[in-house]
Amino acid sequence: MAKRKGLRLVALVAIVAMLALSAAGCAAKDDAGTDTDASAKKIKVGLVQINQQAIFFNQMNEGAQAAADEAGVELTIFNANDDAAKQNEGVANFVTQGFDAIIVVAIDVEGILPAIQEAEKAGVKIVAVDAVVEDPSVSCQVGVDNAAAGEKIGTFVADYIKTNNVSPANIGVIGALNSFIQNLRKDSFVKVVEAAGAKITQTVDGQNRQEAAMTASENLFTAQKDTNIIYATGEPAMVGAVAAVRSQNKMGTAKLFGWDLTAEVIKGIDDGFVLGVVQQDPKTEGYEAVKACKTLVEGGTVEKFIDVPIVIVTKENVEPYRAIFK
Repeated sequence: MAKRKGLRLVALVAIVAMLALSAAGCAAKDDAGTDTDASAKKIKVGLVQINQQAIFFNQMNEGAQAAADEAGVELTIFNANDDAAKQNEGVANFVTQGFDAIIVVAIDVEGILPAIQEAEKAGVKIVAVDAVVEDPSVSCQVGVDNAAAGEKIGTFVADYIKTNNVSPANIGVIGALNSFIQNLRKDSFVKVVEAAGAKITQTVDGQNRQEAAMTASENLFTAQKDTNIIYATGEPAMVGAVAAVRSQNKMGTAKLFGWDLTAEVIKGIDDGFVLGVVQQDPKTEGYEAVKACKTLVEGGTVEKFIDVPIVIVTKENVEPYRAIFK
């Protein structure tokens, strides 16, 4: 009898073990055989950033992280510190580390091509943000149409010149001549304002750094004393130009237009010498880029270009932005 009970116990243990294995298998697989276990491998997305000094890029990172947290994506951000060669290294490292998708905010849209082409060959999905990277390896572009936005702020300045009978209209440009994006903003702006009769007195290179942009702006005021309008093509140039207007005591004679709000720029609006600022939505850009990566990695499709609209901020509509840039 004892022997019979022992055999029954062994059989019962074996059946329980088989049922447990079967249940585990059901928990790990859905009807299509897809792994649904909570420990399933997360999608890994790498973001190759330009720098983490500008508020613009930090807001983009915040949006990307918010989307990653929401979607259960593992996000890693690589800071190239304004070095195009380091961006290429960042892309290559993400490929080596087995990332599923890479978001690129390119400094040099031509120079980044070999790296992202190799990444795409390795099966990595590529999403470009802000700077337009025209290559078949890029599955999706997220951001602003920079050339069109340059034309829009150019038209805004031309209307200001006409409405206020500004004559002569002598415009100095503070750019970042190593930036493809900011050169687009510069060229399309210049085309519009020159067609409206304005004169470009000088274009100086702020190198995408606030200190350099301030020095370049001060040098422009010294060399071109008749400059009465300034156009800055990005956040560091804008902040540097605001500082130069103050340091050179030009608040009553020079009007400033450009890109990207900061607390300093909003103070310039309040003080009456900053008249129009192109404001992008970098947080949404980062958010949409991560969402696109997840969809692409999972085999879905996304729009080839996801447009994130701009707003020209003036004293009339600046109020909602104050809380962002305290």
